[in-house]
Amino acid sequence: MFGYKRVRIFISILCLASLLFTGCATVLPENGEDEPVMTAGQALSTAARKGNVAADQDRQPDGEDAEDPNSPKTGSEKNNKDKKSGDEGPRVMAVSKAVTCEKNIRDEASLYEGIDDAKVLPMYLTVRKGNASDGSDHTWEEINKYSVYDYDEMGVDRYKVEGILQVDESGNGIGSTDFGFNAKVPNVTVQIRGQTSSRSNQKNFKIHVKDGCGECLGLRTMALNKHVADPGRFANKMCYDLLETIPQLMSCRTYFVHLYVKDETASGNGGDFTDYGLFTMTEPINRRYLKTHGLDENGQLYKVSFFEWNQIDVIMEDQDSSRFDRDAFEDYLKIKGDEDVSKLQEVIKKLHTYSIPIDEIISQHFDEENLCYWMAFNILNGNYDVGARNVYLYSPLNSEKFYMLCWDMDGSFKNGFFRNYQDHIGEPWTRGMTKFLGLKLTNRMLKEEKYRMKLTAAVEDLYRNYMDPQTVSDMAQVYSNIALPYVISQPDQENAGIKEPEEYLAFTGHLGDEITENYRNYYDTLVKPWPFFVNAPIANTDAGTLELTWEAAYDCDGEEVHYDYILARDEYLEDVVDSGKGLLLPTVTVPLPSPGTYYLKVRAINASGFSSECFDYISDRDEGDVFGCYRFRVESDRSITVEESVE
Repeated sequence: MFGYKRVRIFISILCLASLLFTGCATVLPENGEDEPVMTAGQALSTAARKGNVAADQDRQPDGEDAEDPNSPKTGSEKNNKDKKSGDEGPRVMAVSKAVTCEKNIRDEASLYEGIDDAKVLPMYLTVRKGNASDGSDHTWEEINKYSVYDYDEMGVDRYKVEGILQVDESGNGIGSTDFGFNAKVPNVTVQIRGQTSSRSNQKNFKIHVKDGCGECLGLRTMALNKHVADPGRFANKMCYDLLETIPQLMSCRTYFVHLYVKDETASGNGGDFTDYGLFTMTEPINRRYLKTHGLDENGQLYKVSFFEWNQIDVIMEDQDSSRFDRDAFEDYLKIKGDEDVSKLQEVIKKLHTYSIPIDEIISQHFDEENLCYWMAFNILNGNYDVGARNVYLYSPLNSEKFYMLCWDMDGSFKNGFFRNYQDHIGEPWTRGMTKFLGLKLTNRMLKEEKYRMKLTAAVEDLYRNYMDPQTVSDMAQVYSNIALPYVISQPDQENAGIKEPEEYLAFTGHLGDEITENYRNYYDTLVKPWPFFVNAPIANTDAGTLELTWEAAYDCDGEEVHYDYILARDEYLEDVVDSGKGLLLPTVTVPLPSPGTYYLKVRAINASGFSSECFDYISDRDEGDVFGCYRFRVESDRSITVEESVE
């Protein structure tokens, strides 16, 4: 019974994959036998069944995944996409990809030629106080003191300093062709960048080249990222380097940077340069990026701060109205391109008009290839911090379509770190397809079987042709050898997630395995009910009862879903107050407990035996997050207070 549901899914995938990949791949018979040559769609279905369905015949739903010897394993160099032969399953040779349609966008591959991804660029930055007129009359100490939240509280723009930037592009000393050669006056301004990362002791910096001072590495603005939350310190760069090889998605130019700073804003006129350790430098996404990468520099461009495609008043307010508040709008979406927001507002309205089929909305306003590959890429890299943030929305000026541009991916490749170094509790909904179900756009989209099939085809294409485990493992080995000397030395060691060399290499040595883990997690989410949200409990003091309710869980196959729940006084659910199993409705009434803090876990189980937990989670524990858990408090007057997490 349990294997049947997966078999039916992959039979459906076969039909779509045959259409998507016809003419895109050649599949060779196994072991040199005279078997009929399969279509790419047949190979996709066969390999998927081998890697997932067969394993389920010997396992119970929601058990731990055992290593499957029949799972497809491929290997490739970064720019060599021919698959090696082996006994794991059908051999797939990547050749020409799908024909580019007018609606598709493609990156400028020539931008990445000549970039040595294994090279570290020394950068020397001498900072000085500038002018009050442009906000650069501040000290380096002030720049490193405040977070973006401090600036919001103070109601001022982020402080800047002026600087003389010099870059040793060759590694042999700053030569006459290098940026900043013989510079005597400031050629850049510097300020902090980032959002939650700005709270860290080690800041990220935005460096902007002053007018008339040319370009640095072909850029006018550079984002220097410390990646304190990434134990490897290179996940974001590795993701962008992987994106360079994927035709369906856009990338950014990136470099490893070793930054040295001389502070002339302090007393004593600076003295020597101070070692600030390893950064990665990323090309920012702005109007200049659009032009350089062959897109429409006059189009709409939004940096998503927190946006779930909901009809929020400050987003939907008519831009011509006096009630439109740009600052409030930009709490959700930073306007980085054309100022007109009406096109985006129109799409949001349609998404909330259920009489308009989602097919019609996707066809008119999105590129399904871009959407599916964006999701697939972030599924395979395990990015847990994507969807409602860390993405750009781009739309050409005279087009109705919006496209996703990847951004800030240092939340990727962290499964092993979470497992071994943090005490997370419960099942993270950030795995597989479910990480995108909180967005109105992709929630409606993925309720349609054809889009789930197209997403699966994109996952398969990326897993086999662009980011297979061996490719990622090879890249991680190169990058970890670069980063390790910095991670185990000051100033980076103090803030490193993993401080010991052996542990660091053990972590980075398994990043290729995380691709396979995330691949399997994706298929798991196809057969489970969808996560759901718990509603605020309602106390009936007269009756002495507490009503617990939650949203009904959606099942892609329309299977009957029942619910189990546990109400406890602790997040580990050991001090149980009440519990129940097999509820057919998403509600239960329990005795009103005494004043105190309570934790509610609800699990949805479908008829095939697969389960998921609620979306709710607690993120203010130092030890790690608690997933699938809703926290509330019964006050002394028996009223209910929902305890929000503070990140």
